[in-house]
Amino acid sequence: MTEAAAGKVQPNSLRVTLWILLIVYIFNFLDRQIVNILAEPISRDLGLSDTQIGLMTGIAFAAFYTFLGIPIARYSDRPSTNRVNLISISLVIWSGMTALSGMAQNFIQLLLARIGVGVGEAGCTPAAHSLIADLAPPEKRASAISFYSLGIPIGGLLGMVMGGLIADAYGWRIAFFVAGLPGILMALVVWWVLRDPRMSTLVENRPAASTLSTKEAIREVLSSRAFIYLMIAGSAAAFLGYGKATWTTIFFQRTYELTPGQVGFWFGIGGGIAGVLGTYAGGWFADRYGKTNRRHVLTAPAIGMTVAIPLAIAAYWQQTWWVALILIMLPTVLNGLYLGPTYSCAQGLVPLRARAMAAAVLLFAQNLIGLGLGPLFFGILSDVIKPMAGPDSVRYVLYGAALMGLIPSFFFWRASLRLNEELDKKG
Repeated sequence: MTEAAAGKVQPNSLRVTLWILLIVYIFNFLDRQIVNILAEPISRDLGLSDTQIGLMTGIAFAAFYTFLGIPIARYSDRPSTNRVNLISISLVIWSGMTALSGMAQNFIQLLLARIGVGVGEAGCTPAAHSLIADLAPPEKRASAISFYSLGIPIGGLLGMVMGGLIADAYGWRIAFFVAGLPGILMALVVWWVLRDPRMSTLVENRPAASTLSTKEAIREVLSSRAFIYLMIAGSAAAFLGYGKATWTTIFFQRTYELTPGQVGFWFGIGGGIAGVLGTYAGGWFADRYGKTNRRHVLTAPAIGMTVAIPLAIAAYWQQTWWVALILIMLPTVLNGLYLGPTYSCAQGLVPLRARAMAAAVLLFAQNLIGLGLGPLFFGILSDVIKPMAGPDSVRYVLYGAALMGLIPSFFFWRASLRLNEELDKKG
């Protein structure tokens, strides 16, 4: 289907699809991130080290999520694949495994359950991005993907608030059950309501799309220098984002002696609202200023991540928890600007038949490096400096994480310099 054909799909189809996919992505991140607020009570109950917390919250999920993402995206890019069915089945798997996490009796069992969540979630976002790119016209794609990406902060907010409050009242096991089981019902809604435009009579007369081999699809994706810069920038941003998300919640519990429920409520609401504002603003800035010069699609992420550095350091330096909480909201907004612009650019830099693969390759790098290594790296670093820093080890780790924000900022700027040339070629 050509760009013009995509724009002819009825507007309501895009609107309904976006709202339902947003809810799916909220479940996706709720189930993925709830383990962060539960990490400290799980650690006390099962006797885990900081390194094991990093493994549980990071690499256990990310390794399977990322490596399965490529073949699943390859399957999603096939013209005969019903992407709605793929998303529905994936939702059942990851929701069920989230619920099973509450039954774990030791570290290995919990690790296996988190691996199962990663297996299920691998089938969601590449297919969802491909669906959105088919339905949304190019000039609205950044806003559409940003809207879908609101599932990240909203899901994180619900995971923090709900997980913390339920853990305080009933324990961390019940929190996993409550988080996971509703997703199975939502999978039925997705299957019943949504339709893949590939299967629709709206596009039944489109020319048949040729199928790329996996090697050809990856070659198409990696032939773009701008995409490679985006992948580096997005991976660095995810490394810092996931690492800070896990250890900031632990920082508030250890440093200020707050309960999981208190941290989940205050940090979840504050961080969730800030994340929503940043994600929405990123898409708005990209569509607004990208109209005149497409390199400005990535200007807000490049500037925002640089400005966020001193604000984050000031937040972690505070001795009063509510002052730290207020200050940390500003860098959270700025660090959220990159999501919509990054994924919308990725969809525009590759041919139609490689769109799900582009999302999967980007997610592969972001999640393996970001989700897989971010929490683990900062956990190892905390263990290393703990003999010298004592209870403040996490605070010093977070100082370093804030300074590393210069890395994604630089690569977003480098990617922006090539956007006009490469998008013209693909257009």
